[in-house]
Formats: sequence, structure tokens, C-alpha cells
Amino acid sequence: MYRYLPFVAGAVMGFTVLPAIAESIVEVEELVVRGEKEGGRAEPLFLPTHKPGVPADTAELLRDETGVSGARMGGRGIDPIIRGQSQSRLNVILDGAYIQNACPNRMDPPTAYSALSSYDSITVIKGSQSVIYGPGGSGGTVLFERKAPQFLPDENVIGRLSAGYLDNSETSSLDVNLAVGNQSGYLRLLAEYQDADNYDDGNGEETRTAYTTQSGNVMLGWTPTEDDLVELNLETVQERDVLYAGAGMDSPSSDADTMRLRYQRDDDFGPFSRFKANAYQSQVSHQMDNYSLREQPPMAMSMRAPSESDTLGGRWLGELMFGQHVISLGMDYQLNNRDGERYSGPAGQYPQMLQSILWPDAELEQTGLFAEWLLEKEHRVWKAGLRYDRVEASIGRGDEKPAVAMSPTPNVLYSQYYASTSDQAVEDNISGFVYYQRGAGKGDLFGSLSRSVRSADATERYLASFSRMMGVDKSWVGNPNLEPEQHHQLELGYKQESVSSSLSVSIFYNRVTDFILQDLARGQQGVLINNGTATIYRNVSATLYGGELEGSLKLADSWRTKAGWAYVYSENTTDNRPIAQTPPLELRWLVEYENNGWLMGSQLVVNASQSRADISQGSGQDMQDSAGWGVLNLYSRYPFNDKAALEIGINNLFDKAYAYHVNRANIDPFNPDPVLVNEPGREFWAKIHMRF
Repeated sequence: MYRYLPFVAGAVMGFTVLPAIAESIVEVEELVVRGEKEGGRAEPLFLPTHKPGVPADTAELLRDETGVSGARMGGRGIDPIIRGQSQSRLNVILDGAYIQNACPNRMDPPTAYSALSSYDSITVIKGSQSVIYGPGGSGGTVLFERKAPQFLPDENVIGRLSAGYLDNSETSSLDVNLAVGNQSGYLRLLAEYQDADNYDDGNGEETRTAYTTQSGNVMLGWTPTEDDLVELNLETVQERDVLYAGAGMDSPSSDADTMRLRYQRDDDFGPFSRFKANAYQSQVSHQMDNYSLREQPPMAMSMRAPSESDTLGGRWLGELMFGQHVISLGMDYQLNNRDGERYSGPAGQYPQMLQSILWPDAELEQTGLFAEWLLEKEHRVWKAGLRYDRVEASIGRGDEKPAVAMSPTPNVLYSQYYASTSDQAVEDNISGFVYYQRGAGKGDLFGSLSRSVRSADATERYLASFSRMMGVDKSWVGNPNLEPEQHHQLELGYKQESVSSSLSVSIFYNRVTDFILQDLARGQQGVLINNGTATIYRNVSATLYGGELEGSLKLADSWRTKAGWAYVYSENTTDNRPIAQTPPLELRWLVEYENNGWLMGSQLVVNASQSRADISQGSGQDMQDSAGWGVLNLYSRYPFNDKAALEIGINNLFDKAYAYHVNRANIDPFNPDPVLVNEPGREFWAKIHMRF
């Protein structure tokens, strides 16, 4: 749709916010932080990225935040996990837009379409702390945001160029950002290109992780007054020849085209003291197959699976002021349509026979109304929110018969596993929260109680993947009868911050009614159906609890350190077994030395063993208990002047062979015993930044 967009430069001026601990919100800096310049405009200071090295995508960057993990399937497309929850239990909002994945197997989570260099800030909200960012979000919310460039009176062009290289996978990256304008408006152009080969893990084994990605973005802004902003944003992200060690297919191409329009007023607007509104449309087209980018076993069938995910939506939000009381009122809307098919044919030939209708024209429509109240007074904070969501779900191809003779219609497939076919589903969901914070000594105590409701997504409700391999049932079938998930969370914590130190501790307890569990097919009394090799969905009761502890300390004028611990425990209380894909106890510890702009740092990342894998009566997602591991990263920065800086470093200094417990199983068609997809072995990297 927007592939005519030029892959030209763009601008990230120095207005990204420094990391801060505020409630459960953490700002993640990217390449620049705020620095003051005489004349009033923020001046960029070049620091290492929060993730030392050359991150493949934003989810790899997010894995460095306490309480955030991520499942690796290949070199890109890491799927974020916050407090043990992932996929549609997280709200991922890309500059005001929801971009829903187009691959049923999540080769392309929304973060895969978020070009890292094109965002000015990334905010992680852990747990359910607000109702204004959409329904659900029980695990958390990730906000990717771009801001209007700020020009001094005597300048009309500002920008930045960055280039990086990583030796293990021979990754090369380039991003160029440019803004042209003045006090009345601007044209901002952004582009990013990254190309990577397969990397070697710590054992020296080559891992299928190659990819090429490029993105372009054109932003046209009008600022008729200092309080008003109108902006049109056209963006395209294109991925080519993406290999996945953790899947049976690779992706020759995947494209996401997004159009955004927003209006913001920071002054009176009718009855509101502030007002903002935005609309967006995203179109994602994904291709995957098992033959064009990999060798096939001689007896294998050729398979290809084109799929699409189109999303239309918008939101308005207004703030009312009554003394010290702030009331936010708003409405949001989202319409997502997914369609996906799988074709089969003899090995070595282009597959032309429709074998399965993976997403049978699945449509989910959501309309939400919300209100949130805030009062800050005398070292105390009160917050409360309430939202109502109307959700309608339906399919348009439920009775369509695939061309392969033995393949059933989607409705027949549903009836085989759930004894019913798909009708239109309508849900009325109520969510809300209360939050209280008060001063306690040098810090603040806080607590929140929330209820968040999540409807089943298109895969959980409607996937219709039929598969029989040598008489073994490998089907993957959604459940049209799923009840919405209801999370009831209690969180308590303490935080304090000073010039030289900070401390934050939080614990949470989450009781879930009708948790949507991906499982193997079982009948009454848990007896496996067809050897339990088909994947289905069902509602169960569940409990999750855990916490995070973070602290930082300035040791001397030039030395500082920061550490974070995170743990989550999850249990399927209906069946008394662990929930799959739960990260173990994790530690991250940084030590940095900085003097006159020159910086050296080390980062230690440790994961404990995970002995609570879901394997004894498992869902097929966890392969095994996983061993603990620790890796050490080193990095440095040298500023040539106030306009250029060089960063260098080594990731995984001791060439450790390791994998996150939540990584996908490494699927080799010639190896019947898969193992977890390992992380990269030792990596030397360098990155240079220049601004103008």
C-alpha cells in the first residue's frame, strides 16, 4: 500500500526520557537521552543502548528490563513476555496503532514491525495499571512513541545517522533520521536497514537465524499553535528471507503497511483541558513455506501458507480538571480481520492444493468506553479506572471445504474437538482498577487492585489447521466456545529515588478465572484424544504470583551500578500443573564507569534453572526442565565530540551455550530430537552515531 515510500533518512532528536521508576512504569532509552542546551532545546548525548550491542528488534531490547523476557524462534520476531504473560495478554501499541500479527505461529509478533531507531521512547507498564490503553493487558502494556521534533528559531534541519556491525552473524545495520521544518510544521523521514546471516551458538553450531529487514516512515506535522498538533504518518516495514530455527517453515516475505492520523491539543478543547484523538489502519501480509529457504527431507510434502491481518481502529481521550482532580474520558475501537490458508503439494513442487483454512476470514470487533480518575495531594496519590468493552467475533468461511479430499471444513473440525460449530459470539466485558500511594519515610508505599478481561484472540477461537502425519493427529484447532479470561490482581510495593540511588520492590498475586490454556487434546478425566498430539484450547482456573526488585547506586563520582531481580510462579489450578512458557528467576546487574563522556560497562545476565516445566501432562509447549546459565557482556563508548560517538563491545564474553527457557524448540527436519533454540555465542560489535 505504501511501498512507494522512500527509504530515506529521519530524525530522532534528543528528547527521549531517561529511565525512571514510577509506579510500574519504566522508560527505556534508545540511542539518545535528554540533555540541556543553552537556548532551551534538548541536546542529544550519545550513550550505549539499554541493550549493549546491535539488537535485532525491539523485543530483544525489552528483554533487558526487569520482569520482561522473550521467546526466540529465529534471529528476529522475539515474542515479549511480561510477568509470565505473552501474546494477546499484552497490549503492544506502536505510536498509537495496534498492528496484529499475520502469522498463526507468531513468526511476526507486533514488535517485529517496530523499527527500533524510529521511536523516541518505549514505556513498559507491568501488570494492569490503567484502562486507557485498550482491553486486556493483564500482563502489561508496551507503548512505542514518536514525538514532534523541536526546532530552535534559527534552525530548519536536524537529524542523526547510526551504523552498526556485529561479527557473529555478520549483521550490518543502518538508520538515518531527518526532520525538516520550523515552529509551524515539519516533515520527518525515517529509515532503517538491517541484514544478518545465521549466527553460531556457544557450541559453535550454526543456528537458522538469518534475515533482512528494512523500513521507511514519512511523518507530516502541522503545528498551527504551540498547543496544537496534527500529524499524518505513513510507514512500511518489509522483511525478506527470514529463517526460523524454531519453526517448521521460514518466511520469504512479510510486509506491514500502516497509516496513522492524530490530533492533539494541550489546552482547552470544549469541556476538556487536554484532548487527543487518533485513527489508524494497518495491513500485514505474511508468507511462509517449508521449501524455498531450506532443504526438505525426501518424503516431505511442500507446504506454503499465505496469511493476512488487517486492522482498523482509533481512539479519543479528553481530560477534565476539577481542582486537583483529573478525570480522563475516552473511547476506543478496533476491527481486525485475519485470513490464512495452507497449500500442499509434492516435494520440490509449488504447492497448489488448498489443504487447510487456517484463519477462516476471522473478524474480531471491539468497542470500548473508559474513565480514569487521578488525585495527587500531600504526598498521596489516588487513581481508579473503569472500562466497558463490547466484543463481537465471527468467521466468514466456516463451511468452506479445502481442495484436499480428507481435509474438513473449519466448522467440521471445531465439532470434532468441541462438539459444536462456530456461531457469532458477543461479549460484554467490565474491567477496572484502584490504586493508592502514600509517602513513607524517604520513599512511597503503593498498592493496586484490578480486574482485567481479555477475549480469546483469532487463533485461540478460530484456528483450523488440519494435519495427519503417518496416522498421527497434528491438528491445531481453536475453540469457538471459549469464555473471556478474567484476571484479578493485587499488587503491593515500595519505591524511593534520590540523586545517588533508587530502590523499587513490588509483589503481585493474580487469580485468573477462565484462563485460556493452549493444551493437547483430552477427553473426560484427562484421557488423551488421538494420542494427545492435537493442539486445542480450553478454559481453566489459574494462579500467577511473583515480584520484581530493582535498585541503583552511585558508588563514586564516576562509578554507578544497577541490578534487578524478577520471579514469577504460574499454576494451572484446575489440573494442578505448571503453565508452560513461564520464565525462571532472573538477575541482571550492570556496573558502569564514566569520566568526561568516556564510558565502560559490564552487564551480567543470570537465569536460574526452571524445574516447573509443563511436561508430565504437558501442553506440548515446554520441552523439558531447563538448566540455569549466566553470561557477561562488556561495552564501551567514546565520544569524538558533541556530534559523534563510537560504541564497541562484546556480548557473551565467555562464549556460553545457553537458551532462555521460553525459547522455541529447535526444529530440524533431519533431527527427530529437537532442543531449545540457543542464543548467540560470543559477539563482537561496534556502532557509530553522528548527528547534524
